[in-house]
Amino acid sequence: MMAPKRYFEGLDLFTFMAMPFFILAGEIMNRSGITEKLADFANALVGYLRGGLAHSNMIASVLFAGMTGAAVADTAAFGNTLVPAMVKQGYTRPFSCAVTVAGSIIGPTIPPSNLMVIYGSLMGVSIAGLFAAGIVPGLLICALCMCVIALLGRRLNLPKSKERFSLLRIFWAFKSSFLAILMPGIILGGILFGIVTPTEAAAIAVFYALFIGVVIYRALTFNDIVEMLIRTARITGIVFLIIASASILSWWMTFMQIPQKIAAFFLFLSSNPNVIITLILCLLLVVGMFMDINAALIILAPVLGPLTKTIGMDPVHAGIMIVLALNISLMTPPVGACLFVMSSVTGERIEKISMSLIPFLVVEIAILFLVAFWDEMTLFIPRLLM
Repeated sequence: MMAPKRYFEGLDLFTFMAMPFFILAGEIMNRSGITEKLADFANALVGYLRGGLAHSNMIASVLFAGMTGAAVADTAAFGNTLVPAMVKQGYTRPFSCAVTVAGSIIGPTIPPSNLMVIYGSLMGVSIAGLFAAGIVPGLLICALCMCVIALLGRRLNLPKSKERFSLLRIFWAFKSSFLAILMPGIILGGILFGIVTPTEAAAIAVFYALFIGVVIYRALTFNDIVEMLIRTARITGIVFLIIASASILSWWMTFMQIPQKIAAFFLFLSSNPNVIITLILCLLLVVGMFMDINAALIILAPVLGPLTKTIGMDPVHAGIMIVLALNISLMTPPVGACLFVMSSVTGERIEKISMSLIPFLVVEIAILFLVAFWDEMTLFIPRLLM
């Protein structure tokens, strides 16, 4: 008797409306050429370095992240554009794919993030607070992955562009992509300064992307818009069905006091908060290897949320830790969604991409533990914004 009621109530949250809007905004940007302009600007900034296109890939992921909040959208967009360009310039295909996949998880870490919307809605945690907390970890992922690329530059003999650093080139690339770069500022500024809610910001993102694609760039037709709406409905439908179904399981787990029992078991193993946090991270990384991250979040959040509260973690700090751990799962086999998308887009084997991903994966797991144990770094911006 409870199942139909829970199935409906699992989706009956206004904040969930942000997800289809952000997904649609990403589709519009991919189709209208905004993605390429962001990549050109990133290349103007760092393309002159050894491994310049790989560095550009990371910078472009940061710029793209501030618009869509979806790792899969980043993977698909740059898998179609930057990977062929890197291969043409002399990079190996597995390495090009690995760089793109490693950068793609910046998407759901830097706000806006669909996973943060889900967590905040389910757990009653400030979504704006989660968005603010994701900025530093996202930028840190970009910076350290670029360090990995720099260290691998000579060892792998990565190509170096013949073009030199040019302020004039940066100026023209910035001018060409200004309207695209302005979009993250509008979205994040509106949310973080309390002007609009995340849902309203997502709707504004769609309107802004449509305006640029149709009026400014004139790159979209009516048929394109119909195709994008159908694709958005399909992606949203899959995610929402998972959320609705998982909410039944979440209710049953709550009714049976499963979260309390798991929390008691963890506390039985150790009362040391650092040990419990380590156990939580290991659990999330292992579960994420075999389970869709949306389903994993919905099932595990009601279990782990109260547990982190028991050991004194700030709800926003705990939320960003859980979200980042599941984001990393997007690039770990055997069920890493970004790996499958990249493989399907480029035709490269998942095993080869996974091997090239190892240095980036080690760095991102290290960042995860840094985020988990250094709350001052994670909560600096949320506290600054009150």
